[in-house]
Amino acid sequence: STAMADDDNNVFAKILRGEIPCDKVYEDDHVLAFRDINPQAPVHVLVIPKAAHVSAQDFGANASPEEAQALWAAIPKIAAQEGVAEGGYRLIANTGANGGQEVPHLHVHILGGRPLGRLVAKDG
Repeated sequence: STAMADDDNNVFAKILRGEIPCDKVYEDDHVLAFRDINPQAPVHVLVIPKAAHVSAQDFGANASPEEAQALWAAIPKIAAQEGVAEGGYRLIANTGANGGQEVPHLHVHILGGRPLGRLVAKDG
C-alpha cells in the first residue's frame, strides 16, 4: 500500500506532546502553527491540526466540522500576523507518496514574503 500509516512518534506528534520544541506562531484548541526549521521562503509556517490526521484525505474524511473550520480560519489569521496576507502567499499540503508527503500528519505550509514563481515548471 502507498497509504501512510498513522504514527504517533512522527515529528509533529512529538511537537504536539511538547517532546520537541517549536517556534510557535499560533495556537488554538484545534490547531498549532510554527516556523519551518528549513524555510523555503522568508515566511514559512507549518499549520497542523492537533488531532492525528495523517493527510488531507484523512482530514477531509474524518475531521469534525469544528476541526475543519478551525484549520481554515487559522490560515488567514496567521498570514495576516506574518505580514503576507496583503501581498499574497502560497498554501501547500503534500499528500501521499506522489505528493511528496514526508511526515504522516496533515500539515499545510504557508509560504510568502517574496514572489514565489510558478508552482510547477511548464514542460518544454
